[in-house]
Amino acid sequence: MSNDRFLLPKDFPPLLNDTFLRAAWGEKTEHVPVWCMRQAGRYLPEFREARAGKDFFETCRSPEACCELTLQPLRRFPFDAAIIFSDILVVPQALGMDVQMVPGKGPTFPTPLKDPEDLQRLRVKVDVDKELGYVFNAITLTRHKIEGKVPLIGFTGAPWTLMSYMIEGGGSTTHSKAKRWLYRYPEASHMLLRMLTDVIVEYLLGQVTAGAQALQVFDSHAGILGPVEFSEFSLPYLRDIACRVKDKLKQTGQDVPMIVFAKDAHYGLEDLSQSGYEVVGLDWTINPSSARELTRGKVSLQGNMDPCALYAPKERISNIVKKMLEGFGTQRYIANLGHGLYPDMDPEHVGAFVEAVHQHSTEMNKQE
Repeated sequence: MSNDRFLLPKDFPPLLNDTFLRAAWGEKTEHVPVWCMRQAGRYLPEFREARAGKDFFETCRSPEACCELTLQPLRRFPFDAAIIFSDILVVPQALGMDVQMVPGKGPTFPTPLKDPEDLQRLRVKVDVDKELGYVFNAITLTRHKIEGKVPLIGFTGAPWTLMSYMIEGGGSTTHSKAKRWLYRYPEASHMLLRMLTDVIVEYLLGQVTAGAQALQVFDSHAGILGPVEFSEFSLPYLRDIACRVKDKLKQTGQDVPMIVFAKDAHYGLEDLSQSGYEVVGLDWTINPSSARELTRGKVSLQGNMDPCALYAPKERISNIVKKMLEGFGTQRYIANLGHGLYPDMDPEHVGAFVEAVHQHSTEMNKQE
């Protein structure tokens, strides 16, 4: 059967569970909603089976494959949201860079940016529909196939995180090549960050048009910057993205909640809570009550259990979740991990995490 009729971003099935969206908007919820970063991932045997022998980015370019991988965790766990299966590095690809996923090594750029002259290699004007239309098609198809079970989240990498990959040529512990640009070539750095921001804004708007009901911006490498560099090279662009996306959506009478996840950027929490996003995501290295204090009730919070806590026995997971919920409170809060799921995690322990969030938060709400 052809999926063509599912590729029209209209007549979506009605949403049956809006708990995640209500928590994101700061509205009252009966239980704390929960989802996991990388919930569509290698920890699931069915994911490994579906992906076997296939090129990673080829999979990303197949709306049918992305839809199936997005739906897999929902068949196992009562998550309150789904996130489209894709990758943050599709944006550098749209700018004309070659990115490969090398088994055992991860994402690799064969010809990374070495100095400012290399910016000339990038596409000046990116046709987002042409370059990233496969993501939009995947979102639309998934919105139909998810049958209104839970909201669908779209996402992007943040400008600084993408810039860092494009210069480092892959993962890095020090990010020294990318940081060298900030200190040696600040003007070229801003030029690259602006180019990325422009594409990201169009990309996120395209995702909403395609059917995304919330958006998350991943600044995974934020914590490698100090407070001064973060304020100059990351925060202004994160703000600009939220502001431009929101303004454009308002013109068409639309709005979706936006989440910013700047990993390890604790020093920036106060600023992030005033940067135009409804939700601030947290990693596991910050105390929930400190995060509430720093954000002063301006935003909903998301996070932040240490993913490695899932290696614990199920009863211990339940206790860790209870303590986390007591720290955050049960309102204006979305439970998640402080980072993505790891490939060697036991799906049953993920199930125990989800169950514990629902059970404890429902009980806590009844006691209030």
